[in-house]
Amino acid sequence: MNCEVCHLKELDVEHFEIREVLRCILHTIVFHRALGLIRPKDIDSELFDITYVQCGDAEVEKKIEEKIDQFIGWVEKHPNKKSQICLSFYEVKNKQATWFSNKIERLYWEQWYINLNVAQHPKAHSSKSHHSKMVVDPGESTLERGVRRATLEAALREVLLFQIIKFVNEKRDHIPPVPNHEGVSFPYEIALPSSSDSSFGMDMFKRMLQTGHPTMLS
Repeated sequence: MNCEVCHLKELDVEHFEIREVLRCILHTIVFHRALGLIRPKDIDSELFDITYVQCGDAEVEKKIEEKIDQFIGWVEKHPNKKSQICLSFYEVKNKQATWFSNKIERLYWEQWYINLNVAQHPKAHSSKSHHSKMVVDPGESTLERGVRRATLEAALREVLLFQIIKFVNEKRDHIPPVPNHEGVSFPYEIALPSSSDSSFGMDMFKRMLQTGHPTMLS
């Protein structure tokens, strides 16, 4: 099985924008890979003039919020490191157990890398509501903040409407058969950078070895 990989455009964000940016991206991807019966729900972003779609699945919303919380915590502890999240879809296969492997194997068939460049301003508490506290750079004028926000919104819209949509429409041959007809059809996971000093790439490589990851094709 081939694993298709999509590296999304890096976005320059303020700390208080992280939650809303990740909500837009993660929910959009999961919605377009939910191949069963779902209850789509249009969501108007509180920070941007953007509407995105959720699956209408409480468990999906809970999982995404939890991962965003963890990611924000990682950013606060590692302010000078690259910020990246990997959303992976996989199949679960049973295989014969051996002395070096488990009975359950994850076969990854698609991965999305979300890259954020978080501005290093004083920390702000990013609440779980849509209204996150904003920290303003005292050296930045109102005009400059407006230009920066417009630039981010345009870049986010490009990621949502063009990069993600283009990928899901063009990359279909690698998608495995739909295992059920309700909700989010395929298992998925959201991997964060390692909590240790090891790099994200090395952490992902170790996980791939542990779960029997197939060869990835970009």
